[in-house]
Amino acid sequence: MGTKNTPIPYAWFVFCNNQLLIMRSPNEYHIPYGEQPPTDVPADSTIHTIGTINGHTAKAYSIPNPIPDNADNIYIMVELRASFDLLPENEYNMGGKAFQILNWDKNSRYCPMCGVPTTQVSPIAKCCPKCKQEFYPRISPAIIVLIKKEDAILLVHARNFKGTFKGLVAGFLEPGETLEECVYREVMEETGLHIKNLKYFGSQSWPYPGGIMVGYTAEYESGTIKLQDEELSTGGFYRRDNLPELPKRLSIARKLIDAWLEGKV
Repeated sequence: MGTKNTPIPYAWFVFCNNQLLIMRSPNEYHIPYGEQPPTDVPADSTIHTIGTINGHTAKAYSIPNPIPDNADNIYIMVELRASFDLLPENEYNMGGKAFQILNWDKNSRYCPMCGVPTTQVSPIAKCCPKCKQEFYPRISPAIIVLIKKEDAILLVHARNFKGTFKGLVAGFLEPGETLEECVYREVMEETGLHIKNLKYFGSQSWPYPGGIMVGYTAEYESGTIKLQDEELSTGGFYRRDNLPELPKRLSIARKLIDAWLEGKV
């Protein structure tokens, strides 16, 4: 990590697809720090400046092949989601930003209007030199809501969940909607329930690959659960003494559930 007299100038976020390069030591994991990139930088890979972390400039680039994992290698490659369990929180968060920048870079190399190669004009902006359109990293807003009914909360299993845990009703914002309208619509579409007393809880960057989750709490008002079959496989109200497997702690879904368990919402 460097010393006071010889600061190391760069923190390196290196991705192969959705896998992040991590440096391991006997007691901890970190992203690599150093004056030079920790791997060869491919000729067609742009090194992006994405901010600062721990007093160092953060850089990000992509490599085509993962670093082999062996006992002699100080580096391992871990999926971004799994890196939450290994890295300090600020490094995991910056890794999410790096992943979104690299994904945007890969998908915005050509203007969708005229096919001309784009030019990067700032850390998060590209421009078409022909038609002058500008392109920025796309962030997709989604809502997620914890619905309370007396001493229970609604938990559902979405068909796209990777695992058997149950989470909260969630969905993407549609054009022309407010966030609040999106909550009411998603709850009605997915469960057939009416809710009331909608309250904002918080938000979370969700770089899988480029979302932001906006969290709410609400109370059950009326209706009988009728699950949207193509979206949800199971769902019901659960009390504190009969909770199923819950989402991992990295998610705002778990933060909402934990806040309810602690009597904060």
